[in-house]
Amino acid sequence: MYELAIIGGGPAAVAAGVYAGRKQIKTVLITEGFGGQSLVSNDIQNWIGDLNISGIELAKKMEAHVRSQQTVDIKDFELVKTIQKINDGPPVGHFLITTEAGETFESKTVLFTTGSRRRRLGVPGEDEFDGRGVVFCSTCDAPLFRDKIVAIVGGGNAGLEAVVDSIPYASQIYLIIRGNELKGDAITQEKVKTHPKVKILFNTEITKINGEKFLTSIDLVNSQTKETSNLDVGGVFVEIGAVPNSEPVKDLVELNKGREIVVDHKTQLSSQVGLWAAGDVSDVLFKQNNISAGDAVKAILSIYDYLHRNQLTGAHQ
Repeated sequence: MYELAIIGGGPAAVAAGVYAGRKQIKTVLITEGFGGQSLVSNDIQNWIGDLNISGIELAKKMEAHVRSQQTVDIKDFELVKTIQKINDGPPVGHFLITTEAGETFESKTVLFTTGSRRRRLGVPGEDEFDGRGVVFCSTCDAPLFRDKIVAIVGGGNAGLEAVVDSIPYASQIYLIIRGNELKGDAITQEKVKTHPKVKILFNTEITKINGEKFLTSIDLVNSQTKETSNLDVGGVFVEIGAVPNSEPVKDLVELNKGREIVVDHKTQLSSQVGLWAAGDVSDVLFKQNNISAGDAVKAILSIYDYLHRNQLTGAHQ
């Protein structure tokens, strides 16, 4: 029986593992691999403490840090399939975690940090040039496209904010919208519509992403006229939303309309006693590595207090 199971391998999971180790919490960390969504980034410039670092380098540093914690057992290359609540103790029981490979783990508490996956365009070239011109985080990557022509896909708040993030850097911005209107905040819409760097292409979709070593152009089609065209760009920001990886706990905790885990942002505790969540899988407003790590640390301190109270009282709450 573990005291804590951490599910995930990104910045939230690693920060949690390091703090759990320092608090001497008997922990199992279960992950497919280390790094999270940033693994594909060639140049991360906003990870505090590093002027710039690649996603692979960051993943290696994080993995080494958490592996140095003696009270943390790491089960990598494991994908969690289900998490069940076992009500066998006063008053809240424990959790049974089952992986896709059929392994099971039992723990008094769970910290769920599985992040999210970006909605993708699903067009030829998107996977090939992921991290080599195709990016999914304007806050992280806009500075990499200084003086370049970029395309941004998405007419909601995420797409509009990506335009705003890119304006100080890009030489020209094409905002590509499937429909015939923008859907984001009115104030941001006005800023985007009136900026001289920005050209909005309505009723337009990307059909292919082209390049050699790096992305060089995109093929487009107008959904109304069926007219096709090719646009030379140095980058494509895909800003059409994300899908939280919350499936294993969907029957255990409260989810919002976006399938994010609803948490108490003071402690990161979910609606299920004994289960916390941090990072992009939670309903945190801003999806950033540094915020994910900080929220996970907050969760561990809350979990430590919870476990310590149990040890003193012999109860679970």
